[in-house]
Amino acid sequence: MHIFPLDLGYNIPMYKVSIEPHWRIARGKKPSMDTAMLLRLLGAIQSEGAILQAARNLGLSYRHAWGLLREAESLFGAPLLEKHRGRGTTLTHFATTLLWAERRIAARLSPTLESLSSELETELSKSVLGNNRSMRLCASHGFAVSTLMESINHAELPIELRYQNSMESIAALAQGDCEIAGFHLPVGVYEDSVLQLYLRFLSPEDHCLIHLANLKQGLMIARGNPKRILSFQDLTRPDVRFVNRQIGSSTRRVLEILLQKNRIDSGDINGFETAEFTHAAVAAYIASNMADVGFGVETAAHRFGLDFVPLVEERYFFAVAKETLESNTLKEMLGIIRSDEYMHEVNQLGGYDATETGEILTVDEVFKLADA
Repeated sequence: MHIFPLDLGYNIPMYKVSIEPHWRIARGKKPSMDTAMLLRLLGAIQSEGAILQAARNLGLSYRHAWGLLREAESLFGAPLLEKHRGRGTTLTHFATTLLWAERRIAARLSPTLESLSSELETELSKSVLGNNRSMRLCASHGFAVSTLMESINHAELPIELRYQNSMESIAALAQGDCEIAGFHLPVGVYEDSVLQLYLRFLSPEDHCLIHLANLKQGLMIARGNPKRILSFQDLTRPDVRFVNRQIGSSTRRVLEILLQKNRIDSGDINGFETAEFTHAAVAAYIASNMADVGFGVETAAHRFGLDFVPLVEERYFFAVAKETLESNTLKEMLGIIRSDEYMHEVNQLGGYDATETGEILTVDEVFKLADA
């Protein structure tokens, strides 16, 4: 964990907290090894194809890099590198497995660590200022939200983030536990009963919705589609391994509705109860060859080199009380959302569209479209 003081220009220090995954490995009675530098070195070797250049990129001596690799191979009892005459150095399957484990850990824990970082920033600021100036944002995890938070943190807006699923976020808004609730809503998929559940917490008279982005969800498939997965029916084949999102996530709810419409019993899907908590974690699981297919956003598929079959268009919104629109903090946040820089970043995510980003809509306008 790292804590950096930020100077806002009026002698009140603010804080930016960064919490990163960190793991050690032990085998038998041998001392455990800190994997941080080893994994960075393996990643650099994978990119450069040469130990010397990888070591230089990390500021390590060639001797130190070799010593680290030998120590790791002794601990693991397995080789990490393969040398090819005229073709440089590549990683062994075991070394590649270590790198994919690191990526899965980061993808799985990222929302939790971001939320904890934001909460700690608020607590540290409260201890200095004597009160809480933060506006609370509860949101389902998404790439557009993560990108927005980078801009918000750069602008040093006092916004505390907590990742929750869509229903939990909207419920938190209704209960006064946050001022902004982020959620995504598929177009033309949700059943009326689900929309009514949302309307238990969102009042057309009291709330409005800020459109953040359009995105696509669908099947994320191993690169090259080696299992020839072409439809939902293929998910029931015994040779196909599926990885799901967690119970309570709106992504899983959308999938369940689509399966019902296609008359597919989820019990016939191998791995349906295997769950990950983010789109990126699902994609990393598939890219690690632990599953063949999952359901999630196109951006995650692109980032992990997977094939993608689009099935559903979604819209991501921030729900706020109408009076909150008068808040200076929200006005500044809207300025960031509507900026050319942010919309460009959203359009570059892959699978996202910022055409309507920043528009303010009524609850009735959005829910009629969603149920069309």
